[in-house]
Amino acid sequence: MPPDGTTSTPDRSIPWSLRGLFLAFFLTGFAIVGQITVVGKQVFDMTGRELDLGLLGLAEFVPVAVLAPFSGAVADRFDRRKVYAISLGAELLCSLGLFIYIGSDPTSVGPIFVLVGLFGAARSFAGPSGQSLPVDLAHTGNLERVMALRSVAFQSGFIVGPVAMGFIFVADPALPYLTAVIAFAAAIPILLLIPRPGTRRLTTRGGMQALRDAREGLRFMRRQPVVFGAISLDLFAVLFGGIIALLPAIAEDRLGVGAVGLGWLRAATGIGAGTTALILSVRPVRRRVGRTLLVVIAIFGVMTILVGLADSYVVVFAALLVASSADSVSVFIRSTLVPLATPEIMRGRVLAVERVFIGASNELGAAESGLTAAVFGLVGAILFGGVGTLAVVAIWWRWFPALRDVDRFEEVRASST
Repeated sequence: MPPDGTTSTPDRSIPWSLRGLFLAFFLTGFAIVGQITVVGKQVFDMTGRELDLGLLGLAEFVPVAVLAPFSGAVADRFDRRKVYAISLGAELLCSLGLFIYIGSDPTSVGPIFVLVGLFGAARSFAGPSGQSLPVDLAHTGNLERVMALRSVAFQSGFIVGPVAMGFIFVADPALPYLTAVIAFAAAIPILLLIPRPGTRRLTTRGGMQALRDAREGLRFMRRQPVVFGAISLDLFAVLFGGIIALLPAIAEDRLGVGAVGLGWLRAATGIGAGTTALILSVRPVRRRVGRTLLVVIAIFGVMTILVGLADSYVVVFAALLVASSADSVSVFIRSTLVPLATPEIMRGRVLAVERVFIGASNELGAAESGLTAAVFGLVGAILFGGVGTLAVVAIWWRWFPALRDVDRFEEVRASST
């Protein structure tokens, strides 16, 4: 209570530095998801094989897994704004390479896989620094709102990017990549204008030290059942339910729509997630956090099954809306729980390890979907993923009571050391 006896209220205002960061997040989400959508369409048009859609995810995941020990250490040692900006610069160069190659009317998908792998390497460094910045710049009174607005910024890009890129792809298959180059180029100076947060940094250096840093991050996660439970839940649930990579095949083979229809299907995930994130920015989840996390992932699994059973564009679109809405709640909870439960000086390392887990659930999940589609067919792969997600929720409900029973976020807040 203030000295004059009046009752203080939490400061929920959003400073201009965070507003600039959110704009950079929007531009980044626009470029990344829009580009992923059209690159999948490009590859499927060239080969007609669902397996290649999965291999695209694998090409992006492998660099993330290999570089995680170093990317987390970099985020903890250096100015995270600059690390994020440099990473976006590398992503820009990869998009430029895709623009040049696709513009040459290619017949081989090999160079596309190489450029996607390099893009994944750049994203491995962007992940820990970008995820840490909102927490670094926020204060206790507005952390939950900041994390929700972070999701709004990204999901707005996830909505606009695929739709815009779908229309641009129809005009010229190479132009979406040039559009991504422009978006990355606009985000970089915005990041550099944001004031540097006054957070602590590690001072030790060296490759072996980076590996020790990664082991410290893993040990910390294993000692924290809430952190380990939340991250591993996302890993296995989305690993099974990773149907996004199959959307080009779903659009072409089951629904009979082209690039524009595919763009709207991909945008459906952003619309559902973005709308939910906007609601969460006003009314964030505050009670029964753990149980809510498990329930919404179960909903995601049910909607995945519905996508597999439906052959109507409207039903698939609606199921993707609901699934992405549920996923948005789970992302909000996890992206608030994990940084909050991690000491500031370890945040980059832990988030780098988390990035490997999330990469496994998304990119490696795409590979799993492509492989199972090659073996069981498109519908069989989707149904297998949905049932697998529900099984994971049931197991985690029993195995991680500490996560299940979290009521408020403040219960898991770590000390600053």
